[in-house]
Amino acid sequence: MTDMRVSLPGLDMKNPIMPASGCFGFGKEYSEFYDLSLLGAICVKAVTPSVRKGNPTPRVAETGGGMLNAIGLQNPGLDHVMEDELLWLQQFNVPVIVNIAGTTPEDYCRVATAVSDLPNVKAVELNISCPNVKEGGIAFGTDPVIARDLTEKVKKVCSVPVYVKLSPNVTDIAGVAQAVEDGGADGLSMINTLLGMRIDLATGRPVLANGTGGLSGSAIRPVAVRMIHEVSRKVQIPIIGMGGVTCADDALELILAGASAVAVGTQNFVDPFACPAIIDELAEKVSRYNVSSIQELSGRSWKTSATQLLTNR
Repeated sequence: MTDMRVSLPGLDMKNPIMPASGCFGFGKEYSEFYDLSLLGAICVKAVTPSVRKGNPTPRVAETGGGMLNAIGLQNPGLDHVMEDELLWLQQFNVPVIVNIAGTTPEDYCRVATAVSDLPNVKAVELNISCPNVKEGGIAFGTDPVIARDLTEKVKKVCSVPVYVKLSPNVTDIAGVAQAVEDGGADGLSMINTLLGMRIDLATGRPVLANGTGGLSGSAIRPVAVRMIHEVSRKVQIPIIGMGGVTCADDALELILAGASAVAVGTQNFVDPFACPAIIDELAEKVSRYNVSSIQELSGRSWKTSATQLLTNR
């Protein structure tokens, strides 16, 4: 039987599947459907030092093969998350990654310092790629120098490994990846949403109140595969891959491209059982490969010569 466990900095995962930040809240709604301990990890919604109300509505719209969102990092703030959400998650046998955001480096450092003291928080994810906020977010993630400096600052104050979530809305994502690796990042998360827009045919105005939003869902998976394939050849740190994963085959594609673990985002809204279904299906899919551990498949698309990979179709 293939070993489905994955070991990443700070994260001993029983399988490589986790919900992506922003698509799972803090897990309470999904805990009504299944035991969250089934997951390899949980990456919770972005946390900022103070309460954020988010962007005006409407801020979600369906598209062909995905959806646009401009939530604007709405969250109940650090104190509430520390005292309620993260303590509640301690009842589950699953490592927690806290996605942290802010408008200044000091914001990121304050949240990272606080949450990394909790026993079930095993890593933080720097959100330097949200396209839906006017300050912070993607402003940190499009300049390699700023991204590296922010990573260095957070690493100095954070007691758990730091993963940096990269934006696809750049011309050289490998350059940003190498910069945050130089800044001490322990791993990468990629990709975040692609900046997009829809126009209401009746009014002629953008559908979202914010004008633009982040495109997610299956429509962006080929972009994620290409970028993971490109970045994993340039860095030595592991990648948590995400972007349009709907099934085990999609997850395997990201792993073969170079991801070590996979986060499921928009599909959680389509099917609340998406993560446990992919976990079950993935074990059966991986058993068809001649490997003893799923970790052996990471990066096979460029680590091995062009030979038949499946041995038992």
